[in-house]
Amino acid sequence: MFTSLLIANRGEIACRIIRTARRMGLRTIAVYSDADREALHVELADEAWRLGPAPAVESYLNQNALLAVIKASGAEAVHPGYGFLAENADFAEAVAGAGSVFVGPPPDAVRAMGSKAAAKALMHKAGVPLVPGYHGDAQDTETLAREAEAVGYPLLIKASAGGGGKGMRAVERPADFAEALAGAQREASASFGDARVLLEKYLQRPRHIEVQVFADTHGNTVHMFERDCSLQRRHQKVVEEAPAPGMDPARRAEMGAAAVAAAEAIGYVGAGTVEFIAEGNAFYFMEMNTRLQVEHPVTEAVTGLDLVEWQLRVAAGEVLPWRQDDLSLDGHAVEVRLYAEDPGRDFLPATGRLDHLRLPDGLPGVRVDSGVQAGDAVTPNYDPMLAKIIAHGANRPAALRRLRHALEQTGVGGVTTNLAFLCDLLDHPEVRAGGADTGLIGRARADLIAAGEALPEGALALAALAELERRRAEVAVEAAESGDPHSPWHTTTGWRLNVETHLDLRFAVREVEQVVRVRYRPEAYLLDLPSGSVDARGHLADDGTLDAEIGGRRLRGAVVRRGHDLTVLLGPRAYRLIRLQPLAGAESDAGVDGTLTAPMPGKITKVAVEAGAEVDAGATLMVLEAMKMEHTIVAPAQGRVAEVRYRMGDQVEEGTELLVFEVAAEKEAGAA
Repeated sequence: MFTSLLIANRGEIACRIIRTARRMGLRTIAVYSDADREALHVELADEAWRLGPAPAVESYLNQNALLAVIKASGAEAVHPGYGFLAENADFAEAVAGAGSVFVGPPPDAVRAMGSKAAAKALMHKAGVPLVPGYHGDAQDTETLAREAEAVGYPLLIKASAGGGGKGMRAVERPADFAEALAGAQREASASFGDARVLLEKYLQRPRHIEVQVFADTHGNTVHMFERDCSLQRRHQKVVEEAPAPGMDPARRAEMGAAAVAAAEAIGYVGAGTVEFIAEGNAFYFMEMNTRLQVEHPVTEAVTGLDLVEWQLRVAAGEVLPWRQDDLSLDGHAVEVRLYAEDPGRDFLPATGRLDHLRLPDGLPGVRVDSGVQAGDAVTPNYDPMLAKIIAHGANRPAALRRLRHALEQTGVGGVTTNLAFLCDLLDHPEVRAGGADTGLIGRARADLIAAGEALPEGALALAALAELERRRAEVAVEAAESGDPHSPWHTTTGWRLNVETHLDLRFAVREVEQVVRVRYRPEAYLLDLPSGSVDARGHLADDGTLDAEIGGRRLRGAVVRRGHDLTVLLGPRAYRLIRLQPLAGAESDAGVDGTLTAPMPGKITKVAVEAGAEVDAGATLMVLEAMKMEHTIVAPAQGRVAEVRYRMGDQVEEGTELLVFEVAAEKEAGAA
């Protein structure tokens, strides 16, 4: 066994590999870009080396930089993780040329599966079933159109050199073929530098089932059963489980044998995945991923094995410790991928700072693989996956219950995520029943992605309570720093001389004003909510976590504040409010006769007012597009726009003064 390992990757997979390597007593070496200087994988490793600037092509895809670090660090072995250079045969050869062991298959095996068309030809020779289609070398439009007629419609055009849904088009009728072909070729060329395509019969209700295989250098190959990865959006997986629902032992053995035959046909070594598309009783080879898969934890959960450990052992020349008959399934496991993305905008990646992050670590039967921490930035440079959450149970219903509970304990503030979408997906009847096909998310899109949920009173109460508790903490600091810390003017109990007071907290929820009237009680507040008055008290932590008691009900959530914007995290759902009239002394994007500033970098997409305009509280002044979302800049009170400093289309930085605003002379009386 080698003694040092360089991980040529980042994020959660780098962290996952480091943990196993350190358990095995290996010295771990991380690499990082400028954007990842403070990243978790850098923190976990024994040492870390800079590769270059943030763009992947200048850092994690920069083979020369990686090879220089491999040599300088003395790394005896290199694990590529997945993505980036994990399936790059030239990099694998270069690692060996640098005197290190590449933890992965032989370069020839990678090349054999690098072209979908060539791989299918190999699989046909090995007797592995294939989807009817065309995988030939001729790529002119006339030949492809003729072959498409022979395959029959509907059909799929797929990039020969890649995956992940890039360069893929579904074609329903011959009249659409030429345009779809041109689009697929353009995308394939841009994504993989190779415009070649293949044609396949389009299966109407397919399932995506893949088989984990493992081989050593001594001629032994086994399969570790199957995973069902049918729940996908934009041809990319979001939920995976093992074993596949409804899989009977005979079919499992048949698919496992086909996967082993595929691996042996190319002289495979290490961990790999053979992917099949299945419909009815038939299954067909789709592709082989010559690396570890993102979803490998569900296989680990049901087999009790550490696949990374055995990648390292096989790379060191050890013999697989198991034969096929030694392997068995234990229970069921389901994994979801928590992404920074906006399901309501076709799952577009989202960027921003993780102002709040709570992951369900420590729950029974739940595993969390993540590479981010609170305060990290999610940038457009890399994949937006924040974490994988995996639940294992004695059976499928038990695993789903554990996973659903884990998602209820998860919270992310500062960036849009697919968390609520995942919960709704797991609750869908077809998912609960098992056996959902790859088209489910597309068909059920309207049910799974709500246009906008109504703000529950619990979230409104948490927002009000958080504002009150923030102000209490600020006043406590002001009092401690003043010459008279016991002055009654430093109280936040609503006391005023000879006056019974209240405070109105005003919020905007999708441009509708919500007012919470606050009255003070000993050690508590009385909040007037739309349905009535409730006693409320709570403790607000520095990260926004709020443990509250509202109307006799205990609630735990979080309220993340950025300027006027409040995001209330209640269970797996996030609700956005805008604070219209900040408490006196509270941090604000607008002061009395002051300025309104950009809460984050972005682009001005709308200017709704001109200088001199008289506006009411909550009126839209500007719209800023940031973090793939529109952020509305509103009037904090009734007043006048004295100056507009930017125009539509301007790019602005965080903290930039956008407008000068003058609050009207008459102000509502109230108490802080």
